[in-house]
Amino acid sequence: MIQTDRLVKTFCDLVTIDSPSGLEEEVTQELERRFLALGFQPSRDSHGNLIATEDGEKPLMLSAHMDTVDPGRGITPVVEGNTIRSDGTTILGGDCKAGIAAILEALESIKESGRPRQPVQLVFTKGEEIGLVGARNLDLSLIKADRAFVFDGNGPVSKITTASPTYISVEVHIRGRAAHAGVEPEKGLSAIKIATEIISLLPQGRIDEETTINVGTISGGSVRNAVPEEASFSGEFRSRNTETLDLLKLQVLDAIKFAKDKYQDAIISEELTVEFQMYTLGENDPMVEEACRILRLLDLEPELGPSGGGTDANIFNRAGIRCAVVGMATREMHTVREHVVIPDLVDAARFCEELLVQSLN
Repeated sequence: MIQTDRLVKTFCDLVTIDSPSGLEEEVTQELERRFLALGFQPSRDSHGNLIATEDGEKPLMLSAHMDTVDPGRGITPVVEGNTIRSDGTTILGGDCKAGIAAILEALESIKESGRPRQPVQLVFTKGEEIGLVGARNLDLSLIKADRAFVFDGNGPVSKITTASPTYISVEVHIRGRAAHAGVEPEKGLSAIKIATEIISLLPQGRIDEETTINVGTISGGSVRNAVPEEASFSGEFRSRNTETLDLLKLQVLDAIKFAKDKYQDAIISEELTVEFQMYTLGENDPMVEEACRILRLLDLEPELGPSGGGTDANIFNRAGIRCAVVGMATREMHTVREHVVIPDLVDAARFCEELLVQSLN
């Protein structure tokens, strides 16, 4: 039986371990310890992804990611009634440690009950928050599973992600010409001014129900009394529509070309990279059908819908591992208002437990 107090403690213990992207070593070690206690054989691939395996044929993969976004250092979880929050100075880290905690509690509960379950392979990745880096570098030769559930969705476990976009990152660097801002500014060529002109030509925010675009960072200059010689900005656009992606790519490149033509003495370089690609699952997809079946056994009504975010499932599905994403009880992810609803967290663990004691066809 799922033990709420233990589940909440596991979650709170995990979020107090700092694990911003690239610094997951401490939480990896803690999970290795927990997996060994559950009877798994943990190992790491060359990238540092954590893979825990046990005996058995045709295992089901359960997956989550170990890293969090900033501000995510020194997290202090606060339990208030049915909600877990941070103290307001950091994120909570529910993304994705709520998913990890639900998986761990389900395995612990089954072990205690002695109920038979299907074999499992656990895959917990690094660097998901910075472009699914861990999943993109996962050593697939170590993966025995050909089907998976990723516990990394926003909201309750009953929310099943049926589509996710293609994501294209944008990096732009401008080199202008420095000059004294008070003595001879006319000799300068402001890289910051050029950067802002490019950005002003780009749409921002939601374009349509399938598409968003955002400029997320900008930097440049060295001191306030010099015309800035260097500037850069980074952004992204994502969509579940291929034609819209092509149009946005052209719009970004046209804005950059406009600046290159206008400021021919500047050096402007750009890099557009497809970080991950879209997928779509129909209602009759085997993984979607299985998730719906388990949810209904628990008297939870499935809610199918697309997401504007990406998860490791984008990579797994492209790699031939049939994969669906379910919610993990977290809301307002990537903000200091992030919180986890405890009854939803319990439902995520219950779903995982029931999933494992049922036989997939």
